[in-house]
Amino acid sequence: MRHANRDADHLNTLRQYFAQNRRIPSYQRIADLLGFASRAAAVKFMGRMEAEGFVVRTVDDDAWMPARRFFEHPLAQATVQAGQPAVAIDVSAEPFLFDDYLVKKPADTVVVPVQGDSMIEAGIFEGDLAVVERTASAKLGSFVVAQVEDRFTLKELVKVDGVHALKAHNRRYPLIRPEGVWHIFGVMVGLVRRYQRC
Repeated sequence: MRHANRDADHLNTLRQYFAQNRRIPSYQRIADLLGFASRAAAVKFMGRMEAEGFVVRTVDDDAWMPARRFFEHPLAQATVQAGQPAVAIDVSAEPFLFDDYLVKKPADTVVVPVQGDSMIEAGIFEGDLAVVERTASAKLGSFVVAQVEDRFTLKELVKVDGVHALKAHNRRYPLIRPEGVWHIFGVMVGLVRRYQRC
């Protein structure tokens, strides 16, 4: 990216503005926001962002909107140790999009809030967001969202005595052996959790 250091900082400021306001502002507001001396500098900056694939013009060509790269985040090349501390190594980053990682079939993917504590021993807690790919079938051992009667539940798909069942991951909950008609709504392919700041 040309003027990489300044443009990267300005792009992050623009991303923060978008996160708070859900829109990209006018050229004059961009100039004010980024500390440019003139509207013309904002026009040039947005031209660079368009060339790099971060923003595009709307169909009516009357405003800017985020392009795919606008939502990239850096993915560090180094891993973080969850055990013993390790010597710091290269932390250079490459672009990363959460959708590319979690969502393989956008038209069939929904995000479902988790409620309850029946899956806590699998590390799935109330308030988490389950990324669910809609499908009517699943492999044994998959975490599925199933509709049993008129209720939805997130459980592991298992087979007991030759019959499919739904297993909770909390010893306080019994195995669900659905009677009557039930079906799989989808398979959990990812989990999103936000840790609150102290």
